[in-house]
Amino acid sequence: MYRKAVIFGIKGKALTTEEKYILKNKKPWGLILFSRNIKNLFQLKLLIDDIRKVVKDLNYPILIDQEGGRVSRLNKIVDLSLFTQNYFARLYIADKKNFFYKYKLYTNTVCHILNSVGININTVPVLDVKRKNSHKVIGDRSFSENPEIVSELGKICIELHERNKIFTVIKHIPGHGLSKYDSHKTLPTIKSKKNELINKDFKPFKFCKSLFAMTAHVKYFEYDPIYTATHSKKIINDVIRKTIGFKGILMSDDISMKALKFGLKDNAIKALDAGCNLILHCNGNIREMKELVKIIPTIDTFTLKKTSQFYKFLG
Repeated sequence: MYRKAVIFGIKGKALTTEEKYILKNKKPWGLILFSRNIKNLFQLKLLIDDIRKVVKDLNYPILIDQEGGRVSRLNKIVDLSLFTQNYFARLYIADKKNFFYKYKLYTNTVCHILNSVGININTVPVLDVKRKNSHKVIGDRSFSENPEIVSELGKICIELHERNKIFTVIKHIPGHGLSKYDSHKTLPTIKSKKNELINKDFKPFKFCKSLFAMTAHVKYFEYDPIYTATHSKKIINDVIRKTIGFKGILMSDDISMKALKFGLKDNAIKALDAGCNLILHCNGNIREMKELVKIIPTIDTFTLKKTSQFYKFLG
């Protein structure tokens, strides 16, 4: 299987000629879709059918961020903006029976839509532990300030998706909850001690098992005072792979985010060199995509093996 170690976003609601060329000839590992790519259910199905026609792969990896709440890419199809992860956690605390009924209904509805159009990976759950005085970029996207609740509900989220043949991506590993800044705009640095991070922020990622995880563009000063998790061999090897024990495919968060300071191509290469298996590039900028496919290598043997598990699960 020849695939470049990159997941691209596309610009609009239909593939352009240049995007088709990249898909057919450069073969990115997968695509990720956003609200800008969606008008309605019918259009979305046509777009994905066209993608699969170009790549000649019925199970080609197609991702979406459908967390609920502020991050609801399907809102033009069904309004899910009320259903944050924190909403469901509060329901879980108040009335577990009601929680299970509503969360199962919500997740099955999302998965039914994803299956009906051909999306097979949802980048949930957010396993960041909500923290007081942290930036609202996570906020109600987190289940809770309690890592036990985050862990339990994260596990339920993954299980419900897998029952519906939808893969999940745990994020933002090893934890974004303590950040006082939005990594889309600037670099957050977390200076908490290792014991606090291990016992609270890292805990849900250790508890929840998924084939995919997405890094945090956050600097953890006690582990690596120089590089973000995405660019840190120490954090990827010692924290994500060893302490947390993540054994799946590790993708970067979007390399065009402002937290990363080295320029687009260097951001990509440094992430791969540090131990990320896939690069995520979301903005759909065709000029940047053309530059990236020149320098990003094909997937390694480990990623190829794990990708085979993805295809086997989907049948």
